[in-house]
Amino acid sequence: MIDPFFAPKGSRPSFTGRAPNPLVDLPVSPEEILDGVELVLVSHLHADHFDPVAQSLVPKHLPLICQPGDEDQIRSHGFREVTPLDDIVDWQGIRFQRREGSHGLGPVVKKMGSVMGFSITADGEPSLYWAGDTVLYPAVQATIVESQPDIIVIHACGARWDGDLITMDAAEAVATCRLARDVLVIATHMESLDHATVTRDELKRYAVEQGVPPWQLLIPADGEILTLAKGLLGKTTSVAADTNQ
Repeated sequence: MIDPFFAPKGSRPSFTGRAPNPLVDLPVSPEEILDGVELVLVSHLHADHFDPVAQSLVPKHLPLICQPGDEDQIRSHGFREVTPLDDIVDWQGIRFQRREGSHGLGPVVKKMGSVMGFSITADGEPSLYWAGDTVLYPAVQATIVESQPDIIVIHACGARWDGDLITMDAAEAVATCRLARDVLVIATHMESLDHATVTRDELKRYAVEQGVPPWQLLIPADGEILTLAKGLLGKTTSVAADTNQ
């Protein structure tokens, strides 16, 4: 499970004054989401990635991977097996590798704080690069070129803070697709927070206008399960869409 955000609709403060967050309810209960989860990965500690409800409901015995510097705060919530992802962590045959991210560019980065993306690889499985809460900038571009993932997950809602872009928008989503033309790109973190500026329909329409192939950019609904069978390493794999992001 990645970046749990379990808050009920409208129970958290607004970021822009537009509406309380989140803008939507979970498609299923937190208990259903947690059923069968064996590992939790928290990319950073913003409330839409590890909110108080998640801090309370996620079982404290589960192993949890986080970015360096967040481990003490996570342990303070009672989690016992917390591992900072300094570089690479191997867990049950799955390798997690930390990747650089920037939650905006310029002065806004100081307000947003540090974030990370990560690569997930396992023998005989498609490789996945989860960019996380980042804009498209040279470090992300280098990760895509150098690691050559089979799947890229981006946060493409065009979130803004005081006018500054702090996650990818439609233009950067399309640029990601063009940078990795043979790679499947999944756009998530959509339509759940009031500082987002790009809807799923707007992203889809822009991608079509820009000539992105229909197979390349997937924009799942909350709770939708994607079965990825595009011949990736001869395997079929499934990825659950963000549930509330």
